[in-house]
Amino acid sequence: MTITKRRLGALALVAATLLTAITVVAQADSKPRWCPEDAECGTISRPIVDGRPELGSVDIAYARLPHTGEGPAVSTVAVNPGGPGVETIGNAEMFAATLKDLRADHDLLLVDPRGTGESGKLPCGVTDAEYRTAPRARQHELVARCAANLGAKAAGYTSAAAADDIDAVRATLGVDKLDLYGLSYGTYLMPVYAERHQQHVRSIVLSGAFPLEFDPLARPSAQAVSLALQRICERSKACDGPTALRDLSATATKLRERPITIPITDGSGGKHDWRFSEDKLANLLYEGASSAMPGGPAAMWGEVPAVLHAYAAGNEESLRELVRKAAAEGMSDEDQAPFLAVVCNDYHRAWDVDASLPVRGQQYETALAKAKQSEFGGFSPRGFTEGQVDGGDACISWPNVVPPQNIRPAFPDVPVLVLSGDLDANTPDANGRLAAQQFRRSTFVSVPNVGHLPDFESTGCATGIATRFVRTGQTGSLDCLAQVPVTPVTK
Repeated sequence: MTITKRRLGALALVAATLLTAITVVAQADSKPRWCPEDAECGTISRPIVDGRPELGSVDIAYARLPHTGEGPAVSTVAVNPGGPGVETIGNAEMFAATLKDLRADHDLLLVDPRGTGESGKLPCGVTDAEYRTAPRARQHELVARCAANLGAKAAGYTSAAAADDIDAVRATLGVDKLDLYGLSYGTYLMPVYAERHQQHVRSIVLSGAFPLEFDPLARPSAQAVSLALQRICERSKACDGPTALRDLSATATKLRERPITIPITDGSGGKHDWRFSEDKLANLLYEGASSAMPGGPAAMWGEVPAVLHAYAAGNEESLRELVRKAAAEGMSDEDQAPFLAVVCNDYHRAWDVDASLPVRGQQYETALAKAKQSEFGGFSPRGFTEGQVDGGDACISWPNVVPPQNIRPAFPDVPVLVLSGDLDANTPDANGRLAAQQFRRSTFVSVPNVGHLPDFESTGCATGIATRFVRTGQTGSLDCLAQVPVTPVTK
């Protein structure tokens, strides 16, 4: 469900009463320095928390990339790259290239979610690298610190607020309907938009998807780690699936019993001593190995069988090197308010958010005790759940500042496409199918041999399917899926 900023590297005028509430701060006459070439850019002022004017406002930045063909645009595609906390406008070049065929007759609307990119910062004093390298008990403290530093403004970081910001931009630009295109966390945000602004939705594409009502213990992700290892071994013929699964279990057990310390340098140059235990291995595999890394989606998976085999046999160095590389590519010094506040405000939990902290802890432990070891593949239940930076009990110390997101809303009756990579353990096929089942007219497509965000696979098959769907409401032929190359595996 998560993707870091560095990993992405890599979308009718309303009534006058509504327009008076929106202030256009910057427009095309004085193009902002951050505006992509040929784009129409601006900012609008939005309340940090609706109904709380004393908390101030936040400037929401947008960029509209015009279609490249002749005549008027067929529609406007609003894109969100995920996170939560990933900037959108800063990835304009990536979106323009990835969706170049769609841009022939569709405009792209890029809105930086509040707290990211060019939209107003509301920092909470917890960095990405600090949070990710911390042991679980320390993560609980950091979450509580983030909430305390935000104070009442914490209620301004929700998917509902981000969705309403997008709609305010839509209204400012005079666009009647949007095609929604969400990646990773964007597959959570865009359904929230669709539920709140149903009359302004034309179609929806969700890539690397999970449903609003997902398993708070993330058991599908744990099982998908094992499934991904089996698939890459079977398809590449370069490793043995059963051996890889035994090595996974052995490595997880060894790290649970005797964690190791790995000096790392994050992507911003910060140095850390990382206590690497079973939970960190879980995060490295379900999130890191699945993500779009240099070399293509799921490129890290090809290294994992040999790394696990070496570690199980007593050689630590290949695991240490993989961890160091993942940290350099996937961690930063970015403030985590847009990530922690959104997931802790919104996501479905294994406890009652109205309960006290001790009661929450009891409820969580009860849920964990009821889980079966077999549901977590090669990991222990606690080891895997503590590896989730946005799940398990990560948010247990977060105060109940807003009502959680409704997990079973009514959605508009529009065509929906859900794309999933069949090597993705972050948002696995099982969750993608559940995401599709939320809608009345949905199509689910599993893209072989890729991990999180199949849009970035090398053949262009996935984006071709998505482009046809936005234009026609149909996927067309799926024959190109057979041409997606098998992930190369290091022996």
